[in-house]
Amino acid sequence: MAIIRDDQLDIISHSPEQTVRLGARLGKLLVPGDIICLSGEMGAGKTVFASGVGQGWGTLNTVTSPTFTVVHQHRRKGDSQRLHHLDLYRIQNETEVDSIGWEDILDDNGPVILEWPEHIRDAIPTQHLWIAIRVIEVTRRNLLMEGVGKRYTHLLNQFREQTFGV
Repeated sequence: MAIIRDDQLDIISHSPEQTVRLGARLGKLLVPGDIICLSGEMGAGKTVFASGVGQGWGTLNTVTSPTFTVVHQHRRKGDSQRLHHLDLYRIQNETEVDSIGWEDILDDNGPVILEWPEHIRDAIPTQHLWIAIRVIEVTRRNLLMEGVGKRYTHLLNQFREQTFGV
């Protein structure tokens, strides 16, 4: 783990299982309205990380790729919150994201996970957690996390402390 700045964290995951565990640690910390952006090439592990986030958040069903439906909503036991997971691979710009109910998703106030967020960069709220996932080797991934805004710098520091004790 490398701490670049207070609002950044650089992690190497050595396996898909470890990537899921890292996602689960983050998922436990999410609050309503949180925006998590997962950027990376095809096969980098965005959905693997997102499935861990869902586990940590407490989804009733497994988070899988919503590639063909664009949006999946997940519930958890004991409350009415929904985790929204969007795969924006087929969305090319901010205008197209409006057609899937983007404003309604943001107004729903549940946590939101975005895969391929660079496709709608201008529509993403200014404060968010951006995680760039890069393939190093077949099973190893580099996760560069950046908290944009006070809430997400705090979230990143909570994650760092819970995961690494620093």
